[in-house]
This record gives sequence, C-alpha cells and structure tokens, in this order.
Amino acid sequence: MTFVVGDNCILCKHTDCVEVCPVDCFYEGPNFLVIHPDECIDCALCEPECPVDAIFAEDELPEDQQEFLQINADLAETWPNITEKKDPMPGYEEWTDKPKKLQHLER
Repeated sequence: MTFVVGDNCILCKHTDCVEVCPVDCFYEGPNFLVIHPDECIDCALCEPECPVDAIFAEDELPEDQQEFLQINADLAETWPNITEKKDPMPGYEEWTDKPKKLQHLER
C-alpha cells in the first residue's frame, strides 16, 4: 500500500510532509506534490503533517479522488525529487479546502 496526495494540495503545496519522509518519496511539480508509490514504505508519518489534509492512505482515498492514485504514480516518474521543506505557494489561503481543483494542476 502507498499514500497518495490528493486534490487539496493543488495550488497550496505545503511541504511539511517532505520533511518527515524517511525515504524521500515526494516529488514536486509547479503547483502540486506527489508520492512515488514504489518508494513509499507506508510509514504514515506524512499524513498528519499535511496542514490541508491532502494525503490519504491508498485504501482511504475518497471515491471522488481515485484518479489521484494514477496521477501520483505518473508524475513521480517525471518530476524532480524534493527533500526539504519550502514555503507554500503564494495565495494558498484562498485555495485551501476548495474542492475539485484538478483542472488547475500544472503538469
């Protein structure tokens, strides 16, 4: 099993999760983070660190976000690895908890 970054990360991109990951399985895009499913060891350290509740265990991924399992897997193959915390995106406050942000995902 793996953990999955979901919709609420788009346009927020907090990186608190990156700091606690013991295997550096986070990858960074322009406005979103993903978890590499083959590198994640299911330690669950990242999930409580996300201030916008955008990280889910694979078996707890909401039904309306199932496509993020494949999105994480695909983008982790092309985006660069991130291992250190950064500031969230400018204006993240206005995007926090807004649903259905997939159309804003920059690949």
